[in-house]
Amino acid sequence: MGQPCPALHSVSVAGAVIDDAGRALVVRRRDNARWEPPGGVLELPETIEEGLQREVHEETGLHVEVQALTGVYKNLPRGIVALVFRCRPTGGTLHPNDEASDFRWLSKAEAVQLLDEAYAVRLTDAMDHSTCPAVRTHDGTKLLAQHEPPKH
Repeated sequence: MGQPCPALHSVSVAGAVIDDAGRALVVRRRDNARWEPPGGVLELPETIEEGLQREVHEETGLHVEVQALTGVYKNLPRGIVALVFRCRPTGGTLHPNDEASDFRWLSKAEAVQLLDEAYAVRLTDAMDHSTCPAVRTHDGTKLLAQHEPPKH
C-alpha cells in the first residue's frame, strides 16, 4: 500500500474593515464579479498581519489597523483556510484596480442580502464583536452544518 498524500491547504486572510458607522467594506472582484471582504492568500515570507494589510491595501487602496481575529473558515472542496480579522481603516483612498472593480460599505442586513452566505457570515461574525472567533466550514457558497462537540 502506498503512502497517503499529504494534505494540501492554502491559508488566506481577509479584512472585515469596519467604518465609524459600523458598516463593513466589500469589494466586487474582477475575476468572478462577486462581492467579498478584501483579502487573499498569504505569501510565505510574510507574517499574518503583514499579509492582511498588504491584501487589503492591494484590493482597496486603504491602510488598516488590525484589531482582532473574528473567525476561521474552511472551504472544504478547495482546501482553503481563511483567517478573518476585524480592521479599522486608518488612511488611503478607495480606488478600482486589477482585483476590485467597485466598493460598498454595508450594514449587517445588506451584507446578508448581497453576499454569498459563506462570505456574509465572515462580516456578520466580525460585526458581532464577540470575544471568541467563530470556526466554520463551507462549500464555497453555503455554510455546512456544524457538529456540536461531545458532552462529557
